Amino acid sequence: MRVLLLGSDTPVGRALQEFLLRRGRHVETLPLADCRWKSERRTKKALVRASCEFVVDTRIQAAADSGDRIFDQDLNRTQWVAKSCQKSKMAYLYLSTARVFSGAQEHLYSEDDAPDNEEGLGKLLRGAEAFVAEHCDQHLILRLGPVFSHRGLNVLTHMINTFREGGHLMLEDHLSGCPVAADDAARVASGLLDQFSTGAESWGTYHYCSSDTTDCYQFSEVLLACASQFSEFPSDAVELLRPEQEKQKLNRSLDCSRLRNTFAIKQNPWRGFVSETVKLYFKSQK
Repeated sequence: MRVLLLGSDTPVGRALQEFLLRRGRHVETLPLADCRWKSERRTKKALVRASCEFVVDTRIQAAADSGDRIFDQDLNRTQWVAKSCQKSKMAYLYLSTARVFSGAQEHLYSEDDAPDNEEGLGKLLRGAEAFVAEHCDQHLILRLGPVFSHRGLNVLTHMINTFREGGHLMLEDHLSGCPVAADDAARVASGLLDQFSTGAESWGTYHYCSSDTTDCYQFSEVLLACASQFSEFPSDAVELLRPEQEKQKLNRSLDCSRLRNTFAIKQNPWRGFVSETVKLYFKSQK
C-alpha cells in the first residue's frame, strides 16, 4: 500500500513516517508548508500526483494539540482532501482529537456519543469530522487523546521548556484525560493501515488513548521526575493551583473498545513512554 502523509513534519507525522518505513511501506510526504493549498483544484492535483491508495492527515490534530489557531481555511483544506479522496477513490485516515467532546459526561466517551464541545475549537473540530464522514465513503476518523512527543510543540515540550527557562507551572487538576505518545499513535495508525491493506472494510470512527487517566498536574509531576535525571530543576517547579471557586470536574477519556474488538489493537499506558520521550528531548537539544 502506498501512503500519502499530510503533515509529515508534525509529531505524529514524523513518528508514523519512521514507523511505516521500518515496515517497508512506500510513503509519500507533504510537510505542513506544502499542504497550504489555496483551492480544491490544487489539493486534488497534489493528491493525484502522489498516486497513493491511502491518505493520512495529521494536520488538524497537530494544530489542536500544539495550541496553534485553526482557521476556516484549514477546514476548507480538510474538506478539499475529503472530496478529492472520494473522487479519486483513495481512502482517508483523518486524525482528530478527544477535544470534540466537552468532558461533562462522567463515563468514557464512546464513538456513539455525539460530539458536544460548544467552544470555538470544538465546533471547528466537529465540523471537520462531520464533513469527512459525509463526503468520503472510505474514511477512518481516529480520535486521539492529547499527544506528547520530544519534537514540535506539545504538552511535554512546553512543560520541559518552561522548566529549563526557570519558569514555574501552576496547574489545575479538574480536567482529566488519557495522553498518547506520538510513537504509540503511530503504532495504532500503522496497524489500521496494515489491516486495510489486506482487505478490511470497517470504515468509520474509532477512539484511541492510553490506558490510564491523568490530569495536567499529575502528568507534570511524572515529567519533572524524569526530566530531573538530565538537568537540575527546583522541586517546586510545579504547583497545584487551587481556584477560589470549585470547578466542575471534566473528563475527556475515550472508550477504545471498538478499536480493540474490531482490529485487536490494545491500549498502552502513557507512563511507559515518558522516560524515553524525555531522554530523546534532551538528546535533541544537544
